[in-house]
Amino acid sequence: MTSFRLYLAVVHHPVYNKHHEIVTTSIVIHDIHDIARAGKTYGATAMYEVEPLPQEQQIALRIAHFWNEGFGHDYNPNRAESLSLLRVVSHFEEAVAEIQHAEGEKPVLVATSARTFANSIGYPAMGEKIRSGDHPHLLVFGTGFGLADEIMAQMDYVLDPIWGPTDFNHLSVRSAAAIILDRLLGRS
Repeated sequence: MTSFRLYLAVVHHPVYNKHHEIVTTSIVIHDIHDIARAGKTYGATAMYEVEPLPQEQQIALRIAHFWNEGFGHDYNPNRAESLSLLRVVSHFEEAVAEIQHAEGEKPVLVATSARTFANSIGYPAMGEKIRSGDHPHLLVFGTGFGLADEIMAQMDYVLDPIWGPTDFNHLSVRSAAAIILDRLLGRS
Protein backbone atom coordinates (compact mmCIF):
# COMPACT_ATOMS: atom_id res chain seq x y z
CA MET A 1 0.00 0.00 0.00
CA THR A 2 1.29 3.45 -0.88
CA SER A 3 1.30 6.40 1.48
CA PHE A 4 1.23 8.99 -1.31
CA ARG A 5 -1.83 10.39 -3.06
CA LEU A 6 -1.32 10.41 -6.82
CA TYR A 7 -3.94 11.08 -9.48
CA LEU A 8 -3.56 11.05 -13.27
CA ALA A 9 -5.33 13.11 -15.92
CA VAL A 10 -5.25 12.53 -19.67
CA VAL A 11 -6.43 15.78 -21.25
CA HIS A 12 -8.14 15.74 -24.65
CA HIS A 13 -9.18 19.41 -24.55
CA PRO A 14 -7.77 22.00 -24.69
CA VAL A 15 -4.71 20.66 -26.49
CA TYR A 16 -2.79 21.71 -29.59
CA ASN A 17 -2.62 20.11 -33.00
CA LYS A 18 0.50 20.23 -35.18
CA HIS A 19 -0.46 23.74 -36.37
CA HIS A 20 -0.61 25.01 -32.78
CA GLU A 21 -4.39 25.34 -32.95
CA ILE A 22 -6.63 24.43 -30.00
CA VAL A 23 -8.41 21.14 -30.70
CA THR A 24 -10.18 18.27 -28.99
CA THR A 25 -8.59 14.88 -29.52
CA SER A 26 -10.40 11.56 -29.57
CA ILE A 27 -10.35 8.92 -26.87
CA VAL A 28 -7.85 6.17 -27.70
CA ILE A 29 -8.86 2.81 -26.29
CA HIS A 30 -5.27 1.61 -25.90
CA ASP A 31 -4.37 4.76 -23.94
CA ILE A 32 -7.14 4.09 -21.44
CA HIS A 33 -6.10 0.47 -20.92
CA ASP A 34 -2.36 1.09 -20.80
CA ILE A 35 -2.36 4.23 -18.65
CA ALA A 36 -4.83 2.69 -16.19
CA ARG A 37 -2.62 -0.40 -15.91
CA ALA A 38 0.49 1.73 -15.40
CA GLY A 39 -1.39 3.91 -12.92
CA LYS A 40 -2.49 0.89 -10.89
CA THR A 41 1.04 -0.55 -10.97
CA TYR A 42 2.53 2.70 -9.63
CA GLY A 43 -0.11 3.41 -6.98
CA ALA A 44 -2.41 6.00 -8.56
CA THR A 45 -5.74 6.60 -6.83
CA ALA A 46 -7.66 7.55 -9.98
CA MET A 47 -7.18 8.32 -13.66
CA TYR A 48 -9.25 11.06 -15.29
CA GLU A 49 -10.07 11.19 -18.98
CA VAL A 50 -10.78 14.88 -19.65
CA GLU A 51 -12.99 14.84 -22.74
CA PRO A 52 -15.79 17.35 -23.44
CA LEU A 53 -17.46 15.48 -26.31
CA PRO A 54 -20.34 13.26 -25.09
CA GLN A 55 -19.84 10.70 -27.87
CA GLU A 56 -16.18 10.31 -26.90
CA GLN A 57 -17.07 10.09 -23.21
CA GLN A 58 -19.39 7.21 -24.05
CA ILE A 59 -16.48 5.26 -25.53
CA ALA A 60 -14.54 5.51 -22.28
CA LEU A 61 -17.61 4.67 -20.20
CA ARG A 62 -18.39 1.60 -22.35
CA ILE A 63 -14.84 0.35 -21.87
CA ALA A 64 -15.09 0.83 -18.11
CA HIS A 65 -18.47 -0.90 -17.98
CA PHE A 66 -17.26 -3.89 -19.99
CA TRP A 67 -14.26 -4.48 -17.73
CA ASN A 68 -15.80 -3.48 -14.40
CA GLU A 69 -19.29 -4.97 -14.71
CA GLY A 70 -19.56 -6.88 -17.96
CA PHE A 71 -18.02 -10.04 -19.35
CA GLY A 72 -14.52 -8.59 -19.01
CA HIS A 73 -14.76 -8.44 -15.21
CA ASP A 74 -14.80 -12.21 -14.87
CA TYR A 75 -12.62 -12.85 -17.90
CA ASN A 76 -9.70 -10.65 -16.75
CA PRO A 77 -9.96 -9.41 -13.14
CA ASN A 78 -6.58 -7.64 -13.42
CA ARG A 79 -7.92 -5.45 -16.20
CA ALA A 80 -11.03 -4.75 -14.14
CA GLU A 81 -8.88 -3.73 -11.19
CA SER A 82 -6.85 -1.25 -13.23
CA LEU A 83 -9.89 0.18 -15.05
CA SER A 84 -11.59 0.81 -11.72
CA LEU A 85 -9.32 3.88 -11.62
CA LEU A 86 -11.09 5.46 -14.62
CA ARG A 87 -13.15 8.63 -14.19
CA VAL A 88 -14.55 10.63 -17.10
CA VAL A 89 -15.00 14.40 -16.84
CA SER A 90 -15.78 17.14 -19.33
CA HIS A 91 -13.29 19.74 -18.13
CA PHE A 92 -9.93 19.76 -16.39
CA GLU A 93 -11.33 21.87 -13.56
CA GLU A 94 -13.83 19.09 -12.77
CA ALA A 95 -11.00 16.65 -12.13
CA VAL A 96 -9.25 19.15 -9.86
CA ALA A 97 -12.50 19.84 -7.98
CA GLU A 98 -13.22 16.11 -7.48
CA ILE A 99 -9.74 15.52 -6.09
CA GLN A 100 -9.99 18.58 -3.84
CA HIS A 101 -13.33 17.33 -2.52
CA ALA A 102 -11.95 13.82 -1.86
CA GLU A 103 -8.68 14.99 -0.33
CA GLY A 104 -9.76 18.14 1.48
CA GLU A 105 -7.14 20.19 -0.35
CA LYS A 106 -6.32 21.18 -3.91
CA PRO A 107 -3.81 18.80 -5.53
CA VAL A 108 -0.38 19.94 -6.59
CA LEU A 109 -0.67 20.22 -10.39
CA VAL A 110 2.19 18.66 -12.34
CA ALA A 111 2.18 18.77 -16.14
CA THR A 112 4.17 16.73 -18.59
CA SER A 113 5.56 18.32 -21.72
CA ALA A 114 8.14 17.91 -24.44
CA ARG A 115 9.19 21.51 -23.69
CA THR A 116 10.90 23.12 -20.68
CA PHE A 117 9.32 25.90 -18.63
CA ALA A 118 10.36 28.28 -15.85
CA ASN A 119 8.71 25.91 -13.34
CA SER A 120 10.25 22.73 -14.77
CA ILE A 121 11.40 20.12 -12.28
CA GLY A 122 13.41 16.92 -12.52
CA TYR A 123 12.12 13.43 -11.79
CA PRO A 124 14.06 12.76 -8.57
CA ALA A 125 12.85 16.01 -6.95
CA MET A 126 9.22 15.50 -8.00
CA GLY A 127 9.32 11.82 -7.03
CA GLU A 128 10.39 12.88 -3.54
CA LYS A 129 7.54 15.37 -3.29
CA ILE A 130 4.98 12.76 -4.36
CA ARG A 131 6.36 10.00 -2.12
CA SER A 132 6.35 12.33 0.91
CA GLY A 133 2.54 12.09 0.92
CA ASP A 134 2.32 15.67 2.23
CA HIS A 135 -0.12 16.70 -0.49
CA PRO A 136 -2.13 15.02 -3.24
CA HIS A 137 -0.59 15.36 -6.70
CA LEU A 138 -2.31 15.40 -10.09
CA LEU A 139 -0.02 14.33 -12.93
CA VAL A 140 -1.39 15.87 -16.15
CA PHE A 141 -0.75 14.35 -19.59
CA GLY A 142 -1.66 16.14 -22.80
CA THR A 143 -2.74 14.45 -26.00
CA GLY A 144 -2.25 15.71 -29.56
CA PHE A 145 0.70 18.08 -29.61
CA GLY A 146 0.52 19.02 -25.96
CA LEU A 147 -1.49 20.89 -23.36
CA ALA A 148 -2.80 24.35 -24.24
CA ASP A 149 -1.24 27.36 -22.57
CA GLU A 150 -4.39 27.92 -20.50
CA ILE A 151 -3.83 24.54 -18.82
CA MET A 152 -0.06 25.00 -18.53
CA ALA A 153 -0.59 28.34 -16.75
CA GLN A 154 -2.38 26.50 -13.91
CA MET A 155 0.50 24.12 -13.22
CA ASP A 156 2.60 24.25 -10.09
CA TYR A 157 5.33 22.25 -11.84
CA VAL A 158 6.19 20.89 -15.27
CA LEU A 159 8.27 17.74 -15.46
CA ASP A 160 11.44 17.84 -17.54
CA PRO A 161 10.96 16.44 -21.05
CA ILE A 162 11.77 12.82 -21.81
CA TRP A 163 14.75 12.70 -24.15
CA GLY A 164 16.15 9.64 -25.84
CA PRO A 165 19.49 9.53 -27.65
CA THR A 166 18.01 11.21 -30.77
CA ASP A 167 16.42 14.58 -31.51
CA PHE A 168 13.03 12.95 -32.18
CA ASN A 169 10.66 13.66 -29.29
CA HIS A 170 7.00 12.79 -29.93
CA LEU A 171 6.04 9.84 -27.73
CA SER A 172 2.52 8.50 -27.49
CA VAL A 173 0.84 9.56 -24.27
CA ARG A 174 0.69 5.96 -23.04
CA SER A 175 4.42 5.47 -23.61
CA ALA A 176 5.24 8.76 -21.91
CA ALA A 177 2.97 7.92 -18.96
CA ALA A 178 4.72 4.60 -18.34
CA ILE A 179 8.20 6.12 -18.57
CA ILE A 180 7.27 9.06 -16.33
CA LEU A 181 5.60 6.94 -13.66
CA ASP A 182 8.64 4.68 -13.53
CA ARG A 183 11.06 7.61 -13.32
CA LEU A 184 9.03 9.15 -10.49
CA LEU A 185 8.10 6.09 -8.45
CA GLY A 186 9.88 3.00 -9.76
CA ARG A 187 11.96 0.81 -7.52
CA SER A 188 15.67 0.65 -8.27
